[in-house]
This record gives sequence, structure tokens and C-alpha cells, in this order.
Amino acid sequence: MTRKDTNVIGRREELSLLRELIAPPHKESHVLLLLGDPGLGKTVLLAEAAREAQAAGMRVLATTGTESEKDLAFAGLHQLLRPVLDRVARLPTRQAEALRGAFGLSDAPAPPDALLTGIAVLTLLSELSDEQPLLVAADDAQWLDRASLDALAFAARRLESEQLVLLVGARGNVPPAGFERDLPQLLLRPLTRSDAGLLLDALPRPPHGRLREQVLAQAVGNPLALIELARVIATDPDAGRRWTAEPLPLTGQLTALMAAQYITLPSAARSALLLAAAVDSPDLTTAVPGLSADALAPAEAAGLIRLDTPGPRFAHPLTRSAVYHAVPFAERAAAHRQVADALRDQPDRHAWHLAAAALEPDEHLAALLEDSAAQAQRRGGAAAAARALERAAELSPGEPDKARRLLAAAELALPAGQADWVRELAGRVLTLTSDPDLRIAARLDIGWSLLWSNRNADAFDTLLSVAAEASPRLPAIAWQAAWMSATVAHQTGLPELCAKARAALDVLDSQDGPPPSAEDWPAGRADEYRIWIRACTDPFGERADTVPRLRRTAGGSLSDPGTLGAAAWVLDETELAVRVLREALSRLRAPGVRGASGGVLSALEWACVDSGRWDDALAAAREAGDIAAAYKMETVAGSADLTTAIVAAMRGEHDQLAPLLARVRAAVDTSEYRGFAARIWQTAGLAALAQGNYVTAYAQLSQLFAADGTPLHHHFSYLAVADLAAAAVRAERRLEARTLLERALARLDPAPGPRLEQLTARARGLLAEPDSAEAHFAAPLADPTGDTWPFERAQLQLDYGEWLRRQRRINDAKPILVTALETFRRLGAAPWTRRAESELRACGVTVQAPQGAPGAPGALDGLTAQQREIVILAGHGLTNGEIADRLFLSPRTVASHLYRSYPKLGIAGRRQLRDIIDQQITPRVDR
Repeated sequence: MTRKDTNVIGRREELSLLRELIAPPHKESHVLLLLGDPGLGKTVLLAEAAREAQAAGMRVLATTGTESEKDLAFAGLHQLLRPVLDRVARLPTRQAEALRGAFGLSDAPAPPDALLTGIAVLTLLSELSDEQPLLVAADDAQWLDRASLDALAFAARRLESEQLVLLVGARGNVPPAGFERDLPQLLLRPLTRSDAGLLLDALPRPPHGRLREQVLAQAVGNPLALIELARVIATDPDAGRRWTAEPLPLTGQLTALMAAQYITLPSAARSALLLAAAVDSPDLTTAVPGLSADALAPAEAAGLIRLDTPGPRFAHPLTRSAVYHAVPFAERAAAHRQVADALRDQPDRHAWHLAAAALEPDEHLAALLEDSAAQAQRRGGAAAAARALERAAELSPGEPDKARRLLAAAELALPAGQADWVRELAGRVLTLTSDPDLRIAARLDIGWSLLWSNRNADAFDTLLSVAAEASPRLPAIAWQAAWMSATVAHQTGLPELCAKARAALDVLDSQDGPPPSAEDWPAGRADEYRIWIRACTDPFGERADTVPRLRRTAGGSLSDPGTLGAAAWVLDETELAVRVLREALSRLRAPGVRGASGGVLSALEWACVDSGRWDDALAAAREAGDIAAAYKMETVAGSADLTTAIVAAMRGEHDQLAPLLARVRAAVDTSEYRGFAARIWQTAGLAALAQGNYVTAYAQLSQLFAADGTPLHHHFSYLAVADLAAAAVRAERRLEARTLLERALARLDPAPGPRLEQLTARARGLLAEPDSAEAHFAAPLADPTGDTWPFERAQLQLDYGEWLRRQRRINDAKPILVTALETFRRLGAAPWTRRAESELRACGVTVQAPQGAPGAPGALDGLTAQQREIVILAGHGLTNGEIADRLFLSPRTVASHLYRSYPKLGIAGRRQLRDIIDQQITPRVDR
């Protein structure tokens, strides 16, 4: 039996699964994570998959994570794509620039942009798979640098119809960062006893009798352990007794055995092998003297290393660890200094190897690492930059530099999405320094990290204390902390938090004079933050002052249009919100600042939902989801899923709801984020209402208020009052609902704004006695402002039309119902469309169903949200590549969606799309 056959004994099911994935025909993409403890055979399975893929005519790209390069930004991705780097030039310009910048291959790199880098990787892999089926294999992913993992995970979640298989192997039972959710996993288990016996029998010198039983007992089904323990016991039969007397964990046993083999090598071989362990990258061995094949030959003969192209590879990662730790620190340090000296032309690696050799503080070395961090940051490797600064801080002789570098590391760890690490780094700043400015900045970072960790209560207290302490001396930080605390208050919806955030604003407003103008505090920023804090803490109150202030500010030059646009959305200045948020988004789509667009997109999604731009809302939600994946923003992802869910509920696409709402609940703690809880109840209730499940709808919507009228959320709960009333009437809970809503509405300002006044009027009209309902229905219809929210307006018209019909005022009912029907059809709100049609038929009107011909109203309704978005962009003349670049998809996926859309639209091809789109009300397209 060959060594290859020996290595795959006991893995028949796993090999069968891998062969199914790589066997032709390759009609769709596949992603699989191989997980398991060290030595279970992940590397062997990946190698076998690569061998069979090549035999089947697939191109193979591979990368292997190494412990020494886990802090070098994009090192793993560069290793993976190095054979095809010549293809980068064919990518769309901004994608090519992003990828070259990530790899440090550009003299003038573009600003770092994780999203652009991810889409560049996706596009490159997709184009390669168009030419030839492609296998991408990433081994030891637990040691891949975070930037490479993020780019691969981004691509993995967007693969659809590519002829591509992505296999990722990682140590342990938990997927590597970025791959945690919704991807198939194969968890390797220990071999059965019978398979373990077969593996032993296949070895050159298999143990027998008592020795065999000892090996089987100690190895517990781990293939690497079986091989290594059998090798040792063949030359030293007494080893089994020592294993019994001195038990170690399995990995400890294996490391000890390998270290013992290393110690027996000749001195020159030991030196060369230690040097290889320090280098920890076959690609670099030619640059480091002392790693010749002759010097390493004894190590190869001992089975510790393999000599092949491109250089020596350790037989297993545990072997490298065993060799590295088998010698004193002084010898390891000498090896790292030798490597560093050979890699002076690679500043990052040079600095890290010198750092690995350092025990004492060294300002020169700390400065080198700080320079390395700056390089990593310019290339988009925030996590690598933060780690370099953390190590630089450890090597800083003076406390001021140590604290400064730790704080800089914390601020870089924030966009890397590692909130716990941020708190640790900022906490160390607090223990190191008494400098008040550094301490305030560190506490602000801690507040951010708590917010990112879904710990709203702790975040709020921290931010509020920062605002209070900073306000006299550091007003810019005080305003920023107050702005963030108001954001927390809005997310929680708790009245006591809103009151405290508003009190913080009052303190800031009482300070003498405006904040000083500076680069980090543009003119007008305080006004924008003031409006945001007011909107968050009391969205329905003091509108006579806040709304005019909002409009005046929006008419000037804005330093932060995202904040002001979000305030306009909260204050139901919906058209203004859409305009300002789109302006903000146009600024934030530039490379290097795209991560800041997540919150803007979240507000824009809901402003588009409110204003009837549902396809725009879905487009914004999709982009927000991509931003969230690239920059680790769980609340942004949750908001995107909720937006998609509520549009699905209103359009009657109920099969989408359960998985979307489940994802939101998994991503966000709804006990902390009561705004999310309120939106979930609203969406679920709306869906039940659309399906005619009125008792269920009332049960869900009534969760938005306590029995005494206290809202679950001070803002979002009130947006569902009309739907709650509609469900109550049909569930025969009219009296109960009337009492509940009057108690809730009594808590509001007498003039809560035209939107809530329209919703409240509809609710009261539904719950009123028949002879008093008309006044409630008719009053808001006299105000044209209500047309700003077309779905809510059409619901009001539908209910009023139904009431008129039941009062036998047929001629009055008809025009109102026709207007409602036109709106529902335009929006694609199928459940309400059917109800409006039914009401009109009851009025004796013959309702013509929309035709299925191209361009007829509702022609896009049969498409999925993503297909609809692609069709609209294609209809406006964008190419597949441009659409892919806009939507963060691969061109092949775009082509596949278009191909599947044509039959649904009743057309033959792309040239007919413009005619369809011109007859639909579609989102504005910016080329």
C-alpha cells in the first residue's frame, strides 16, 4: 500500500464528499469547511482533493496559513493569488487598484477598502473559473491573517453559479473568523478502532501485541498520533511504559516525540531546521542562507520535513512547533535575527522577526513596528496594523509612547470588528497613564467597543461619563460621546436613557461659546449632532423647533450629511432624508471611507421603505449587508435583513420571512436593542395580517405596547399603531385595542407630525363606532403631506373606501379605492392589491387584472429581489461587469440572474429590458 493510501485510511465518506464536489459537471459553486483537531487528516484530504481536481482538469490555487505570518496583512491571499497576479490588470480599474494596494504592489496605492478588495477577489476567481473549473484550497486557516480571511469569506458568500469549489481547512471545531455562519462544515472525527488498526497494519513497522494496544489507547483514533507513536515504539519499546507513567494531552505527547527526534539530529541539521521553523514560510527559504537541501537532509530522513518546490515544508504544523520550542529562547532569538538580517528588503517581515528576538524594550524596534503598522493600514489590514502597534507598545521604553501606541492599536482594532480586543487595549491605556487626554480617548474607545458588543447599558454609561468629563475641556470628544449615547438611547428606546442623553445635550448647550473649529471638528458639526440627539431622544416632540432647525441646517454646507440625513428619517422628514442620505452615500462610496457608510445605508433603507421606494430599499439593504460583512457590523446586517423582511411581508413573499428574522435574532440581542425587537414584532404582525391570520397578527403587534400603553420602543412602536388597530378589528379585540392605543397615544406630544397623525387617524377610524369613523378617515386625506408615505396612505384609503362601501356610499368609495389599488400595484404589495380589487368588485367595478405582457404593471413582481435589482440596472444600460461592481457580485452571477429572469418577464433578451423598465416606477440609477 502506498503512503498516499495509508494517509486516507478511514476517510471513505469524507473523500466521497470531496469527490462529489470536484467531479464534473461544475454547474454551481461549492464551499466546504474542514474542521477538526490537529492530526486528524485535514491537510491530507485537501491534498487529495487538489490531486484529483488537477486530474479532472481543474485549475488549483492553494494557500496555507503559517503562525509566523498571521499578523502580515494579506500574506495568505497573496500566496493564493500569486500564480495569477498577471490577471489583476484585467479587473475593473478600482478593483485592480484595491488588490494591488492590498498586496503592496502599487507605488501610489488606493485608500484601503475591504469591500473593494473582497469584490476584486470574487471577480478574479469568477473570471478564472469561466476559463477552467477552479479549486481554491486554504489550509491551516486558523493562521491566515485576518485581512485574507475576510476577503475569502466575502467571496465565499457570494459564489453562486461559478465553476468553483472553495475548501477551507482549520484546526478545532469552530470555523475561522468570517466563516462562522451559514456555510457547510465537515467535522473530522477520530478513526474507528478498526480503521486505526488498518492504518497501523499499513505502516512499515507496525506494532504488535501489548505495544499495539498501547499505541491504539494513546492515539485515540488520531491518524498522526498513530503514525508517530508507532514509529517511536518501534525503536523504543519501553516508551509505552513512560506514556502510562507520565500522561500528557495528545498534542503534548506528539510535540514531545517530535522534539525528541529533533534533538537526535546532527548539529548542522538542527540549526537548519530551527532556522526553517523561524522562517515558517517555504517561499522565503531561498532568501535565507543556511537552508540548503544538504543541511536539511537528515531532518527529511527523520520524517520531520519534506523538501519540495518551492521549499522545505514541515510534515505537520505540530512538527514546526515542536522544533521551535525545543531550544532555549536565546537560540530562537538568534535564528530570528539571522532571518531578519536576510529580509531587510521586506520591512514588515524584517521588523517582526526582530521583534520575535527581543526581550527588552527597544525604541528603534518599536518605531520599525509602528512603520509596519502604517504600511498595513495603508493596504487595508486594520487587524495586522493593530497587532503591530500593540507589539510596538510592548517594546516602547517610555510610558507615554507605550500608552499612545496602545491607544492607536485600539482605534485600529475597532474597524477590524474585534470589540473585546479594543477593550483590552484601551483598558491597558487606562492602567498605564494619567494623561487626561489619552484616558478620555481610551474611554471613548471602550464605549464604542461596548456598543459593538451589544452591551448597550454599559456603553451608554461609559459614553455619558465621557461626555460629562470632556465637556469643559475637550468639547469635540464630549459632542462625539453625546452623539453616540443618543444613538444608544434610540436603539434601546428606554425613556430613562433618552432623558439622560438629552440632559447631556443640555450641558453641552450651556457651555460658553461653540466648540473650537479644527480639522477634526468642522463648522456646523455641533448643530448636526444637536439635531440628531433631539431626534433620537424625542422623535415626536418639540417638532415646531427641531424640524425647522433641521431644514435650515440641511440647506447649508454639511460636515456630516449621514447624521443629518438619519435625523431627517427619524423625524419623518422622509424626502429630505432620502436626498441628504444619498448625498452622504455618494461621499462614502469612495475607497478608504466605505466602512462608514453602514449606518447611512441603514437609515436610507428605512427612508426608502417609508417613501415607497421599495426596490431602492432592497438595493440599499443589499449594499449594507455587504458593508456589514466586510467591516463586521452586526447591527447594520440586522437592519438590512429587517428591511428585506418587511418589504417581503408587504409584497406577500412570506417564505423569506422566517430565515431573515431568525438571522436578525441571532445577530442582535433584542433585549438590549429594543428597536430591533419592535421592528421584528411589526414585521411578523404585518405578515400575519397580510395572510389573514388576524388573531396572530394582533398577538404580535400588541407586543409593541405594555397594558398601560408604555411603548416597547419610544419611536418604532408608534409606527405600527394603525396595523395594530386593523388586526384588532378583525380579531374582534376592538375595545381592548382602543383602550391600549389611547393610553399609548396619550404619552405623545399633541403635534407628533403629519405621518403619525395620519397613522393615528387611521387607527382611530378603524376602532371607532361606524357613525363616528369618517371624521378620522377623512381628515388626514385632506393633507397632501400624507402622500409622502404612499403605502400608509393607500392603507388609509383602502380602509376608508371599505367603510364607505359598507355605508352604501359606492360612488364615494370607488375613486378612493382605485387610487389605493394603483399605489398597491405600483409598490407590488400583492396582499393589499388583492384586497383593494375585492373591494372594488364589491362596488360593482370590473377590475382588470394586470397583464403578464412585458412592461405591464407588476411585470417585475415575479422576480426575486436580487433579480429585480439586476434587471433594473441592466435596463438602464449597465453592463454585467458594471452591475457586478455595483452590487458586489461576480459578472457570472449577474449573467445567470438575467438569464433566469428573461422567461419570467416574457422577453427574449436584454434589448427588451429598457421597454419594461421605462413602464415601471424604478429607482434612480447613477452611472
